[in-house]
Amino acid sequence: MNLHNLIDMANRIGDFFDSMPDRDAALDDVAEHIKRFWEPRMRRALLDALDTPAADTLHPFVREAVVRHRERLMPAAVPA
Repeated sequence: MNLHNLIDMANRIGDFFDSMPDRDAALDDVAEHIKRFWEPRMRRALLDALDTPAADTLHPFVREAVVRHRERLMPAAVPA
């Protein structure tokens, strides 16, 4: 999983939703888009990278959406 590509995709999603007039709805929509269209490994990689230097290129709007909805975006644990 290439983290640079994931961050680039997340930033493009954020660019689209950032233009919405209702900021709270836009933040919700970013998280909903990522949850619906990204496979669990992609979401986990993005969430794991939030506190690393690699995430410095994450758009602040996207970071806010992901942090706000971290629990919702976290993939369910795979049963053993």
